Amino acid sequence: MQLLPAPVRRFAAWCAVLLLAAGVGWVGVRLCAELRTAVTPVLLALLGTALLRPLYRRLLRAGVRASVAAGLTCVAVVAVVGGAVYIVVAALVDTGGQIIDSLRAAAKAVTRHFGAAGTSLDDLAANSRQLLGKFGGTAASNVISGVSVVGESIAMAVLALLLVFFFLRDSQRAVRALRSGAPGGTADLLEAMARRAFRAVEGFMRGTTVIALIDAVCITVGLLILRVPGAVGLGALVFVGAYIPYLGAFISGAVAVLVALADRGLVIALWALGVVLAVQVLEGHVLQPVIQSRTVQMHPAVVLLAITAGASVAGILGMLLSVPLTAAAFGVVQELRERYPGPGGGPPAPTPTPPG
Repeated sequence: MQLLPAPVRRFAAWCAVLLLAAGVGWVGVRLCAELRTAVTPVLLALLGTALLRPLYRRLLRAGVRASVAAGLTCVAVVAVVGGAVYIVVAALVDTGGQIIDSLRAAAKAVTRHFGAAGTSLDDLAANSRQLLGKFGGTAASNVISGVSVVGESIAMAVLALLLVFFFLRDSQRAVRALRSGAPGGTADLLEAMARRAFRAVEGFMRGTTVIALIDAVCITVGLLILRVPGAVGLGALVFVGAYIPYLGAFISGAVAVLVALADRGLVIALWALGVVLAVQVLEGHVLQPVIQSRTVQMHPAVVLLAITAGASVAGILGMLLSVPLTAAAFGVVQELRERYPGPGGGPPAPTPTPPG
């Protein structure tokens, strides 16, 4: 190695680091894929804990015991999430056929003007139920071979709910366990990294939920005013799609415009497009900066790459989980940069005080 020039040695060292990091990452992904029945509920529970932690802390400040507060929080999430899922599913079931028929009519109209592009859209609309079933099944079909998707989903939801209870109640115990198992003098660093990652996920989940609700309400009201059929179902689709940044909003907005084009004509479709664009501008310039001001900001290209990678690993579930996990990773990197700044980067961040 000493015979090689210094730039070549540095290049070789960086290649070795990148290969080692890629190998560790690949092994980690493979392990998560093999243990998905346990990993998926844990990740969902972490997202749920991040979203519900403010309610849990309010109950604690009100004098409620930790176990009772965690139990009440879980009961509240079952009621709220169960009601939201019922509303979304009922809206999509009631108006799903109408939306698909409208998409097919819009595809035929596009075919008359644009030829092959419209034919492809018609095929996509005609086979949308089969495509959604296959795409959604890709993420769930390998969870437990031979068990129905409904049974798997219920089992994973129950396990995730139980984990949310324990994560809320025993969070301080988990911090103490992390500190006690930290090698050498890295306890403060590991705790700070964990807290920063959790804050990033917490901000993402809380902000995304609020933004999704506002987007869905605004677009639903706009479509109802324009008398677009299936407006409630389209609003439900907007709410669900908002958890997949950029891509979900684009798809749900395009579906709303196509439905308006098929049933209400070009003028109403342009008004629907204006409603969708106005809501997106409101989200990008007002809601995102105000609601998610404390969340780790990521470039849109990074978000899209994370969504693509998540979809390739775990289908729709991977798309939903990829962005908050990437936000957590960015939070850890930001914590490290603050603690170990480069030349001229300023003083390191103060060491946090260990919990009592």
